[in-house]
Amino acid sequence: MSEIVVYSVVTAVFVGISAGYLGSLMVLEKMALVGDALSHVALPGLAIGVLFNFDPLVGAFAFLFASAIIIWHLQRVTKISFEALIGAMFTFALASGILLLGDDLEALEEALFGDIAQVTIWHMGTAVIISIAAILLTKVIYRKLVLAMISEDLAISKGINVARTNLLYLFLVSLVVAIGIQIVGTLLVGFLVIVPAIAAKNLSGNMRRYSVYSAIFGVAAAVLGILLANYLGQPPGPMVVFSGITIFAVTVLVNWRLKLTR
Repeated sequence: MSEIVVYSVVTAVFVGISAGYLGSLMVLEKMALVGDALSHVALPGLAIGVLFNFDPLVGAFAFLFASAIIIWHLQRVTKISFEALIGAMFTFALASGILLLGDDLEALEEALFGDIAQVTIWHMGTAVIISIAAILLTKVIYRKLVLAMISEDLAISKGINVARTNLLYLFLVSLVVAIGIQIVGTLLVGFLVIVPAIAAKNLSGNMRRYSVYSAIFGVAAAVLGILLANYLGQPPGPMVVFSGITIFAVTVLVNWRLKLTR
């Protein structure tokens, strides 16, 4: 196994765990499409990195952070839903990124579907550190987010700053999406925030198992997808999606046969 494949697999392990774990909250809050749409916001940052010859991941981070702050502030001021705001932002960002990379089809394909050949030891180390930090911080605010989801007024009465907690969570999702772009691509990285979590719902009877299963299915989909992509010579993004959908289909069948969540 080459060094690049090793770097990609290690990156996939940590990205899969963190995306699955954070995605469990996205699905609970019925914000699944937010995670998917947010991933596309990084495309202009990637494009600028390619055009000006610096690491595209840095551009992705910058655009995701800026977008998270803008969306959070607009939601507080206008009371428009996160889904609507991110939907508007994602379409604008996707159009901008495609225009910036329009003449470079190879770079556009890599940005949209990922490229394990571009994963370096620096990307791997960054993914490990950010994933661990995102998981630990999400664990700290997990109960607060769930309580706010049930009743924002109740959460406020308990002394929880709901707006600040939501902003932190949005930042953490942005971080995980950014590090996942390298292996899955902007078009499909949102998949890792959604499908492992909905697969976990098919087998989970309580919150603890739900979050743990989400992380397990996230890492399984990511690693299997990377290995399949390397073996078949295909872009990693579609292979990760194929692996994740297979896992989801299996959980649907298991739940149907055993009636685990009924």
